[in-house]
Amino acid sequence: MRYAELIDKLMDFDNKFRKMYGVVAGIDEAGRGPLAGPVVAAAVILKEAIPGLYDSKSLSQNEREMLFLEIIKSSSVGVGFASVEEIDLYNILKATRLAMSRAVKSLSVQPDYVLIDGRSLSIDLRGTCVVSGDKVSASIAAASIVAKVTRDHLMERLDVLFPCYEFATHKGYGTPKHLEALKEHGPSLWHRLTFRPVKSLLTREQVNSWLKKGLVSEKRLFRAGVL
Repeated sequence: MRYAELIDKLMDFDNKFRKMYGVVAGIDEAGRGPLAGPVVAAAVILKEAIPGLYDSKSLSQNEREMLFLEIIKSSSVGVGFASVEEIDLYNILKATRLAMSRAVKSLSVQPDYVLIDGRSLSIDLRGTCVVSGDKVSASIAAASIVAKVTRDHLMERLDVLFPCYEFATHKGYGTPKHLEALKEHGPSLWHRLTFRPVKSLLTREQVNSWLKKGLVSEKRLFRAGVL
């Protein structure tokens, strides 16, 4: 399908909800699966069709970066984060919902209705979940790009601070290189301590050092099962 036909199809899906409810925002997240870094959510209210818009995972990095700039320039965009500590304290599902709520609240215009990518990631707003929504809804596709690019940029900045983990390469996902680096250097506080591959490598010496320096809460360590 050509780009023009594809974006028309995605916009038609959103327009059905606009006619029924008014202002519609698409919501998606990036970073539920990695072993490190926050989960990032984006909410986007599209004001016009953007050629090439589609599911972020189906696009190249260059395509995502160019579309990201177009979305920021022409749409109302909100971004929300849930930290690694919040992920450890509340679990990844609740943290993702928290990031989504923050993304919507940060919009300059509040939507009348939201379209959320997924099956059950509902938040306290009028809206609906759309399975594979980033492939059928223009606003969800836009949100998927904003969330992905925003998180990638953040992980690239973390790579400068912690080059031993090579965050810029794998963005925190559990690749063989990342797991090797974890075994060699141990987890950082930017890792998700409740995730099994990270938790299994925590040492009493490291935990005590973090506590002594006041770098981590006892509650977070308790949730991780290391206290």
